[in-house]
Amino acid sequence: MNFRDHLPAHIHAWYNEYKAIVTIEERIVKGEMPLKALRLIHQWMDLHREELFIDWEKAQIGKTLDKISPLD
Repeated sequence: MNFRDHLPAHIHAWYNEYKAIVTIEERIVKGEMPLKALRLIHQWMDLHREELFIDWEKAQIGKTLDKISPLD
């Protein structure tokens, strides 16, 4: 996430040379990402949806974000 970023609430994801923006609510993807990586991103987002929205709100007001655990 970037501080004071544009709506809708989203994350930025990188995988090798691929980059994508994925919205938290609708999981709309802008950019390119291999399907396998995108499935992992969606799985992670499902597990941490509430935390993602909390961090999004913090980012909008410039507060330090909480670390969100990766997939095991």
